[in-house]
Order: sequence, then C-alpha cells, then structure tokens
Amino acid sequence: MEGDLGLWSILVAIVGGAIRVSTPFLFVSLGELLTERSGRINLGLEGTLVFGAMSGYAFAYLTGSAWVGVGAAAVAGAAFGLLHGVICSIPCVNDIAIGIAMMLFGLGMAFYFGKPFIQPVAPDLPSISFGWWSDIPQVQAALNVNVLFLIGLVLAVAIAWMLRTTRVGLILRVVGDSTDAARAMGLRPVPIRIAATAAGGALAGIGGAYLSLYYPGSWNEGISSGQGLMAVALVIFARWNPIACIWAALLFGGAGALGPALQSVGVTSGYYLFYAAPYVLTLGLLIATSSPNRAMAGAPGELSITK
Repeated sequence: MEGDLGLWSILVAIVGGAIRVSTPFLFVSLGELLTERSGRINLGLEGTLVFGAMSGYAFAYLTGSAWVGVGAAAVAGAAFGLLHGVICSIPCVNDIAIGIAMMLFGLGMAFYFGKPFIQPVAPDLPSISFGWWSDIPQVQAALNVNVLFLIGLVLAVAIAWMLRTTRVGLILRVVGDSTDAARAMGLRPVPIRIAATAAGGALAGIGGAYLSLYYPGSWNEGISSGQGLMAVALVIFARWNPIACIWAALLFGGAGALGPALQSVGVTSGYYLFYAAPYVLTLGLLIATSSPNRAMAGAPGELSITK
C-alpha cells in the first residue's frame, strides 16, 4: 500500500505541496496588498524576496536560530520597502520604473553578499505534523505544515479586520483611494505610503526567509523563480482582499506543486512540463482580467496602474 497509493497519493501530495509552495506567495501578496492599498505599486518585491531569503539564511546560520533569521529577513525587507517608498515620494518619479530598478538592486545585493552562504547549512524553521493520524509515510510528509503558513493565515485575517474596522485601516484606504480626500481630512499621504511600502517589504522578506529556511530550505541564487512578480498578479486576482489572497496563494501553490507531486508518485515522463504551471496560470489570469473594467474592479483609486 505504501508503494502504490494511486489517486489518493497524488491528491495528498498536491494538497501538501500547495501549502508548502503557497506560503511565500501568501506573505508577498499580503505585503503587496498593503502597499497597493495605500495607492502605490511595488514591482521590486522579487528583489526584496530574494534579499530576504539571503539575509534570513545568513543570520540563521551565524546565530544558530531560524527565528532570528526570519526577523533579519523582515528587517531587510522593511529597509528595501522604506527605500522604495522614499524614492517614489520624489515628484515625477514613476513607481513602476523604480520597482524594476529595486528588483535588480535587490537581486544583485543578494547574489553579492550571499556567495559565502551557498554551502553552509542553516537551521530549519519548525513544522507541525497534521498527518499524525496516518501510518503512511507519504501522508505524514505531505501534511507537515510550517509554522509560518499558520502565521500567514492569522495575518491575512488580521489585515482584513484592520482594513475594515480600525482607524489605521480607514486611513490606509482613504489615502489609497484619494490623495485630495486624505489631505482634506488632515492626513499626510506621503509618510503613510512610505510606512505601508515598508510594511509590505517586511512581509516579502519573511516570505523569502521561508524559502531559504524551510522549502526548499537552502540558499541559492535562483531560489525565488519569479514568485515576487507573480504576487502582483495574485493581488489583482484576489481583488485587493486579504482573505481572497489565501485562496489565490493556495491556487498558485497547487499549480506549483503539480510537478513535484507527479514525480513523487513515480510519474517520470513529462512531469517537468507541469513545473511551468504557475507561469501559465499567471499569464492566463492576466489575459482573463485584461479588460480595464474587470481588472481594476475594487482597485484603490490612486494606484499607479489605474492611471
């Protein structure tokens, strides 16, 4: 039975893989959601994600604590977000162009400072076994859920509650919808957007730490595979809703888990084609939502891509 689990094995592998692969998507998309809710778009999160992965791995290795690595990744991501926010606050500066520049800057910095940490082994983040009820090793392995995924779920609910019911959420929504209305209320949009961009960068950094400290669990220069850029499409697909980001992240994670799931059950012919599923899904979603009326439904009024 352990050797041939058939369809049941594939489904369990996809579910477990979707949870593992979706975690960085969840953190990066929540970070981008906070940034875009303030009226700014950050295309530099790919660089932030990779630099966060490098910083988290380096500090975890140097201190012997994976959680110190997560904290370092959050600080590094916040620093990148803060820099992005400050530059974009300069008049006549384009958010999208700066985002691309920050992405290249983050990738270059990560590759430069991360070379000494490619070989050393850092401690892993802990996980919780939700497969204790099964005697099948494949099920137990598939249902090992990292703590950061559970934290991401709680964070998504907390952000949704914050945006809907708190003063901070109201301020963020007002600034994102109308700069003039925000100023009429006595608010200062520029520092609020900088703070939101820094917070979004911190979450992206944590998503990077998950990649290097849990899955795949090592530091190398190609660790992200474009997940920071795909998160922007994910936020649009989720209609700027934190709860919807959970399901969208799991959808992207499930697409990313198809290839490994097929390989784990012995499918050796053509399984590698399914590794392209997340990119095909991203392209399909962008095409499906290419109508200006549908794609921007629910978007903040001050968002750069709406103008």
